[in-house]
Amino acid sequence: METKSKLRVHIAPLGFEVDRIVLPAIRLRADAVWLLVHSNRSEDKAEPFEAEIRERLGKEGIEVRVEYADRKNLFGMLKAVRGIIAGGAEGGAKGDGGSGNDIYVNVSSGSKIQSIACMMACMMWNDTASLTPYYAEPEEYTSSAESSRREPEQMSRGLKCITTLPKYRIQTPRQELVRALAIVSTAEGGRIRKGEMAERAEELGIITVNSREENRESARFASLAKNIVEPLTDDWNFLHVEKVGRTRWVSLTEEGRNAAEFLL
Repeated sequence: METKSKLRVHIAPLGFEVDRIVLPAIRLRADAVWLLVHSNRSEDKAEPFEAEIRERLGKEGIEVRVEYADRKNLFGMLKAVRGIIAGGAEGGAKGDGGSGNDIYVNVSSGSKIQSIACMMACMMWNDTASLTPYYAEPEEYTSSAESSRREPEQMSRGLKCITTLPKYRIQTPRQELVRALAIVSTAEGGRIRKGEMAERAEELGIITVNSREENRESARFASLAKNIVEPLTDDWNFLHVEKVGRTRWVSLTEEGRNAAEFLL
């Protein structure tokens, strides 16, 4: 059986740069480049740079693909990068992201928020894919006089060197906790009764309840509390539990809402 060779896939935020995206991709012999493009096209001034990048990379036989996300939203950017890394929809174009390929993440070509999101993604998911974050140092920066022209100019030119960045680890919740987070996130009104959450968690296989227990409801409740709610509340600060009368309601904290935006 023929073994499919790895691809060299680059992820680069689209800002006011061309060389900083094109030249590293050529030097590192990329097979494909994913551009992270601002989702609000009406306010995006980087469109001319995208066209030039496509043209120059196309001449080198490097495929260009696009993922849209709000460049001002850190968590939305994280979700976009995660989608590419994970491979996206099975059988779709994003399959070239997380299918054992070598992924290089350019943290120097976009806005500060985009760069932070790219670096955080490498720290969060470096155990799920071969990720290499890098910084492209240009030969020179465009002067303020040049940048004030009517026609937009890229902010730098040339490529002096490529610096590989260290991949420190940022922990993410284990998969059962993420799936439980989804139960609360999708609940009507943004909160759910703890007993109902326990039922849903058992149905989805997130918790296991001993069927020989005489009081199954109590066992289910205890399993949810120990294995799901307590870690998400005490360790991650993603959930808030409030008692109203005899009912305990579970909702997301602000940190939980932010995490749900890019983890789910």
